[in-house]
Amino acid sequence: MQVDYKARADKLRELAGSKADVVALVPGANMVYFTGLHFHLSERPIIAMFNSDGDLAFIIPELEMPKLHARPDLEARAFMWSDKDGYEDAFRAAVTEMGLGGTTLGVDGMTMRVSEWLTFQQMDSSIKVQPVERDLIAIRAIKSAFEVEAMRRAIKISEAALDRVLDWVQPGMTEREIAGKISQELIQGGCEGNAFEPLVQTGPNSAFPHGFLTERALLKDELLLIDYGGLVDGYPADITRTFCLGTPTDEMRRMYDVVLRANQAATAAAGPGVAMGAVDKAARDVITQAGLGPYFIHRTGHGLGLDGHEPIPQIATGVDDLLEVGMSFTIEPGVYIPGLGGVRVEDNVVVTESGVDVLTSYPRQLTR
Repeated sequence: MQVDYKARADKLRELAGSKADVVALVPGANMVYFTGLHFHLSERPIIAMFNSDGDLAFIIPELEMPKLHARPDLEARAFMWSDKDGYEDAFRAAVTEMGLGGTTLGVDGMTMRVSEWLTFQQMDSSIKVQPVERDLIAIRAIKSAFEVEAMRRAIKISEAALDRVLDWVQPGMTEREIAGKISQELIQGGCEGNAFEPLVQTGPNSAFPHGFLTERALLKDELLLIDYGGLVDGYPADITRTFCLGTPTDEMRRMYDVVLRANQAATAAAGPGVAMGAVDKAARDVITQAGLGPYFIHRTGHGLGLDGHEPIPQIATGVDDLLEVGMSFTIEPGVYIPGLGGVRVEDNVVVTESGVDVLTSYPRQLTR
């Protein structure tokens, strides 16, 4: 299935006609989503500009022009600049020829840098700015069949990779060694790479929800938490499973059982028209009723897409926004007890007409 970039651009042009005169994007997930073009956010500024008349223009360095030439379907105008001459004249030409003086640029305030905004201002101080990142992510939050299928493939490859890693892993191996093996298996399985650096946390290190890799070696009979995922067509898997290689203690078993039931409760609660906070509450209630509430110290889930962590939907306490068909997100309750360790069970889901489709299927069990 091919991406309909025209339909995506039409939504952006509607935004340009309502909240801003022109929507300006810099390299990153938004530019990929709306144009299909992958550029590095570097010292060389690149700006894609959409206006409400249906025009698309790029401020673009000379060395990136072949990528734009390869996409005649975009019908994009280029304000090209060279390393020799610098980019100021390209900005000046864009401002003048697109009539940007006195207009409002809609920008993603999370990615556009001050240097780029100041260059627009340098060309014409009457240009205003309007943050539209929430509007952009709201468009991207409803996933197409193509996007869901890409995540489904990323998950399938990632789960097969985890199987191979767990067949290989043994007590005595370090967190860094295990993470390296995960990355290797993802690539060999057909992923483009890691969606993010794998988190491998052993024993008491697993009590840090967002830990970091260390040289600590896994011991027998302790917790092993793996949070990882590969990329397919730019879309991620984001999976967490917690294991014990050996015999878990009764406390470890209880922690795991509570977290698994919280995961299941949140999954059962999710669906179209359900408040995002209600899904979080379903998971949190299970953990609180088990007396472990103080050890669940993060939201239940986040949006999933090109950015990996996307702010819509936000599966967190007090969020009244409603889930819609096509939204994809994680369900990842966890319990983290200092000195003992942590347990997290994370699945990836997409909202359907009747509930959610759980894209992940890796066994949810503590021991292998």
